[in-house]
Amino acid sequence: MDFTADAGIAFSAVAEAAPVGILICGGEGDILYANTAFANIFGRPAAWLIGRPAEDLLPERYRRRYAGFRAAFITASRSRASAKENSLLALHADGYEFPIEIGLGHIQYRGETCAIAFVSDRKRGQAEERRFTEAVNALPLGLMIVDEAGMMSFCNPALERMFGYREGELTGQCMEMLVPARSSDKHLQLRQKFARAASVRAIGDGRDLLALRKDGYEFPVEIGLTPLDMPGGKMVLAAIADISVRKAHETAILQMKEQLEEFTYVASHDLRSPLRGIADLMVWIREDLAELTLPEAVQRNFERVDLRIARAEQMIDDMLEYARSGQADARLTMIEPRHLVEEVLALLQAPEHFCIEIDIAGSFFRGAATPLSLALRNVISNSFKHHGRPSARLHISMREDGAFNIFTIADDGVGVPASADERIFKLFQRYSSATPGHGMGLALARRAVNAHGGSIVLDRGNPLGGACFSIRWPRIPKETEHA
Repeated sequence: MDFTADAGIAFSAVAEAAPVGILICGGEGDILYANTAFANIFGRPAAWLIGRPAEDLLPERYRRRYAGFRAAFITASRSRASAKENSLLALHADGYEFPIEIGLGHIQYRGETCAIAFVSDRKRGQAEERRFTEAVNALPLGLMIVDEAGMMSFCNPALERMFGYREGELTGQCMEMLVPARSSDKHLQLRQKFARAASVRAIGDGRDLLALRKDGYEFPVEIGLTPLDMPGGKMVLAAIADISVRKAHETAILQMKEQLEEFTYVASHDLRSPLRGIADLMVWIREDLAELTLPEAVQRNFERVDLRIARAEQMIDDMLEYARSGQADARLTMIEPRHLVEEVLALLQAPEHFCIEIDIAGSFFRGAATPLSLALRNVISNSFKHHGRPSARLHISMREDGAFNIFTIADDGVGVPASADERIFKLFQRYSSATPGHGMGLALARRAVNAHGGSIVLDRGNPLGGACFSIRWPRIPKETEHA
């Protein structure tokens, strides 16, 4: 290769961008050019290198032998295109020796035949390779590389531990040995189908299956797949996660939800019957005493009994609604947020002294209307019940925030005590014992919102000074178990 002036400028630009060191030496061994990467490898400024013998970059014991090799290499330029030496020690500016790899070639530079060397720091490369290997081996995720025939060419320690095998025991084996026998044929078909149309499939993307340990124990796993083009052909990198603990937790939660619902239905039936009996008994007593003039105190006691029966029945209804609110609603409709808020207000019949402002800055979205309406109804109802002042202002707003709609319900009432931020979301907790209700409204709201992938919090940054609640409701419906 010979350089014109323009070509020389282009070469310098390319060489400076190269990730390896590039050195050009003249016939006498003096350094004519060194790029920044080369200077960094040796810890020397590029200006210091120019004009010096290349031998100065080697330990003294190698310099004479290298000078003879260099002269012979340049002389043989017409008969040898290149040469390579893979195990050479170099001398760093700080005085220590380190291994380098060199690729050699010829170049016409400034009108003479010169040697060009491409230099890389073997120690740095080995260190980077070692760090990568250590990182892969330290991963808690099982990794394997499988060829087109289904043979495992690489398995990291986490995968070997996951399946109960010794180090290196899986390498070279068919991966179907990690699948229960009843599923191996189906798994083979799926693997062949993936090979025909390979694409990246993220772990945890709905592909749960059972894997087989060496001791015969089966356990659930999630698998992510990535196709690789390797020198030996097409490969697949499989990332495998043991989800036994997660599945156990999911099963426990599901059982708890079922038990809660079962208990609630049984309790509601067992409690509602005697309550109805008491209510009927009160009616009969009143009928028996109809002709008597009862003292005012007795009349008040009758009214108290009626009120407490009604409250107990309402509590049973609330418990049933709470049990049902933990299940995601698969019935999706197009929701117009302003219309939904207005429907909720119509159902609640706001007190006359409330001034209600609605500020909706959002469009239609697809979702489950019933649980969202339930959450809004309970939060707004709390503002009506616990405002605590003769004149009242309620501000209901919505704005879009990425994948969520943010509903904000703020009032100018007495607010929520600082110590009650989380307590008010628990069952049977109220702002104040002086207000009616059973303390289930906010618990119901949170349970309904969480079941659909949203969240509800008490917001302390309320410019109106009272209570302020923010409901984050997903614009994209959460995929339910039913779906």
